[in-house]
Amino acid sequence: MQQLAATSELDFHSETYKDAYSRINAIVIEGEQEAHENYIRLGEMLPELKDDLIRLSKMESRHKKGFEACGRNLQVTPDLEFARAFFAGLHQNFQEAAAEGRVVTCLLIQSLIIECFAIAAYNIYIPVADDFARKITEGVVKDEYSHLNFGEVWLKDHFEHSKAELEQANRQNLPIVWKMLNQVEGDAHTLAMEKEALVEDFMIQYGEALSNIGFTTRDIMRMSAYGLTAA
Repeated sequence: MQQLAATSELDFHSETYKDAYSRINAIVIEGEQEAHENYIRLGEMLPELKDDLIRLSKMESRHKKGFEACGRNLQVTPDLEFARAFFAGLHQNFQEAAAEGRVVTCLLIQSLIIECFAIAAYNIYIPVADDFARKITEGVVKDEYSHLNFGEVWLKDHFEHSKAELEQANRQNLPIVWKMLNQVEGDAHTLAMEKEALVEDFMIQYGEALSNIGFTTRDIMRMSAYGLTAA
């Protein structure tokens, strides 16, 4: 009810809304671009799964086009420079891991962290989106669950020899997510997306993914706590 009330009070064409939207829209566009590039890179690292990974990368590219259309619909120019800086930490860590052939770390960053971050953001955004963006985002979020599932399946199949690297990658990258959420808190609030709801949804998605891979509840509680004090 609270979100419905918030939606009825939103003026999608106000300068305040459009200013915040220029950054949020840029983040989802850049996030899909990062995912597109990351899946192509993973296809090079996992040649036996290259066809599947290329298919995922193409889906991400379609999502990007959809979100670009959302910005045009509100006559907003996305602040892509802001968005590239926003993703810089995860981008750098993915590139470094890829250069060293650490496929487990790359899968944790892309298939777990970025996908769970996207799913959480889209879940919280859909009830407060304008009609055009809602239809686009509802289609996108269904695809993102399948992308998350891809990473879960591979990591579950390789869990025993991946566990230590997953824990290390989690330690390195999860604190970045909390910084990202803090950075976008004000703009998200303007769009009627509350940070607490974003954190909660991310924690649920991420915890479920870790559980599906093979981590125990105790493991997940410990891993989820990294950097949370900054949130």
